[in-house]
Amino acid sequence: MAPHRGDGGGNRRGNKAKRQEGTSSHNAGGGGGTAGLAAALIRDGEGGRKLYVDGDECDCRELQVNLICQHFLQPEQRKMGTTAAEFFLYAFLCCIFPFFINSQCSKNPVVFTFGDSNADTGACLSGLGVLFGAPNGRAYFHEPSGRLSDGRSTIDFLTESLNSTYLTPYLEPLKPNFRNGVNFAFAGAATTPKSKPFSLDVQLFQFIHFRTRSPELVSKGYTNLVGEEDFKDALYIIDIGQNDLAGSFEHLSYEQLIDKIPSLVVEIGNAVQVLYENGGRNFWIHNTGPLGCLPGALSTYNHKNRAFDEHGCLKPLNDAAKEFNQQLNARTSELRIVLEDSNIVYVDIYSIKYDLFANAATYGFENPLMACCGHGGAPFNYNRNITCGNKGYSVCEDGSKYISWDGVHYTEAANSIVASKILSTDYSTPKIKFNFFCNN
Repeated sequence: MAPHRGDGGGNRRGNKAKRQEGTSSHNAGGGGGTAGLAAALIRDGEGGRKLYVDGDECDCRELQVNLICQHFLQPEQRKMGTTAAEFFLYAFLCCIFPFFINSQCSKNPVVFTFGDSNADTGACLSGLGVLFGAPNGRAYFHEPSGRLSDGRSTIDFLTESLNSTYLTPYLEPLKPNFRNGVNFAFAGAATTPKSKPFSLDVQLFQFIHFRTRSPELVSKGYTNLVGEEDFKDALYIIDIGQNDLAGSFEHLSYEQLIDKIPSLVVEIGNAVQVLYENGGRNFWIHNTGPLGCLPGALSTYNHKNRAFDEHGCLKPLNDAAKEFNQQLNARTSELRIVLEDSNIVYVDIYSIKYDLFANAATYGFENPLMACCGHGGAPFNYNRNITCGNKGYSVCEDGSKYISWDGVHYTEAANSIVASKILSTDYSTPKIKFNFFCNN
């Protein structure tokens, strides 16, 4: 599947606004009442975005966007009946749009991604011919896109912030475009066991092959590939570990799982070193999320251990995730010292995602522990034998009211908030902007 940008694959068609990504109106009825405000975020023909309020184009500077948001995201406005869909739009304008303005690049951004389904943009479809069918993709692509979500993934939003194309899976056979990098992430991937398609080490083997061949082909006149210098300037994203922990929790005791964590972290550290030895200098490492809050885990493992936290999440699984993250953070700190001239950013995805569950109502989410698409109804709407898209599934009407799409993966609405918080740098160590690698 070719990269999809929502604007005809990035073709330039003049300055006329082409695609309206979201529209809404809100009557702010406090006191004597104010006029309703219609806001729309438009992707224009040049691949950029323009903000329109009441039909007039705004000067899209961060200050003006924030002024709009200060009004709409006030608690009293939420109480005035703003729908989840409206709140999502305003949150999008407030939290993500300002970063789109400030996160673009002074040179062509190249990103290489390694990981599991949290970062996969269609590898199963490209590599195995396995299509995650409808209703996947309904929120943005309006058709299955190879992603396990109703729309865009967090990685999609991050690459959008660079004004880049969505990352093409490495195994894409039909006119792949690797000019902005390659996505090696694969749904179901883990750090161990090694040499199993498509584990982290296999993804590294694929990268090394691409690293060798791409500059050779560029020198011969081939296009839509990555040149020699781009490998050093590129950003290398690693987002993996969820499958290692969740899969192990099914057959290991808590103590055994904790004992296994150092070996998982070693593999991620080794991956960074391999990429460094092949020219990589800029690394973006995501820790793992609150696995115990996912409907799939709650439905599958609640019989095994009924220790829940105050938000209804499985405490042992979340504690294991936090231990993994602590060790991963320590390893990245060590690598900053060992790998000279490198930039290694550690991002606390756990805190970002846990906040969605802990403060679901604030974000406009309902039933935070329930999947939008699945089987079984409340409390989790998850059945591992009847998953989203398979015979017998049911799907919610409005995915923007849900955090979890299918019990394991997140909705586009949740992913957009996760991306906005990543872009804020508040959860990064060190606090470096996402676009640092393409502006130096």
